[in-house]
Amino acid sequence: MRRADRLFQIVQILRNKRVVTAKALAERLEVSERTIYRDIQDISLSGIPVEGEAGVGYTLRHAIDIPPIMFTAAELEALAVGARMVKSWGGTELGHSAQSVLDKVTAVIPAELKANIERSKLFSLRFGEREDIDVTLDICRKAIDLKRFLYFGYCRADGEQSRRRIRPLGLYFWGNVWSLAGWCELREDFRNFRLDRMQAILMENESFEDGAGQSLQDFIKRMTCNS
Repeated sequence: MRRADRLFQIVQILRNKRVVTAKALAERLEVSERTIYRDIQDISLSGIPVEGEAGVGYTLRHAIDIPPIMFTAAELEALAVGARMVKSWGGTELGHSAQSVLDKVTAVIPAELKANIERSKLFSLRFGEREDIDVTLDICRKAIDLKRFLYFGYCRADGEQSRRRIRPLGLYFWGNVWSLAGWCELREDFRNFRLDRMQAILMENESFEDGAGQSLQDFIKRMTCNS
């Protein structure tokens, strides 16, 4: 990475985080902490309001305006591949949004970079599309955002049927299927549900608050401890 690009990246990172240590910046940018100290000094001398000190962390004193981001060819290909994956696997709403993002980016980048996107040979294909799964994914996303209870039928791998009422917490993509993590009111515990096994899903009007030991953070903590 060119030094000018690294300085730009440091400013971008500081814009997006409250406090960042030199160690974190060094690991992110794959340079030494001493290099970061010099870079921070140069950024400050250029007039950008960086505050902090070695061993504590750095932050921007107030918001600043910087020129629009210019992507590298590899970054644009990553963006294009990500958009293709979301279009194939992210449900109807996110699929449309992914294409919209890609259209906005390609409208403002130079022609040679736009050609790089079009030449990309990385694709994300989905066979046997099921509109009901896309609808289920959209409903689950909305219920998570609004913190609304979900009520649905569920068919386990062994064929056992049940009705579930859950507090939806997060969605996970496993390469070919989505699963919904939530707090199950029936089992009074965390459960994962494959979206392709959920039936007649209904988002209720009643909302919920995260109870003690029932949040997404609690779920992640348990999964981490059990792994």
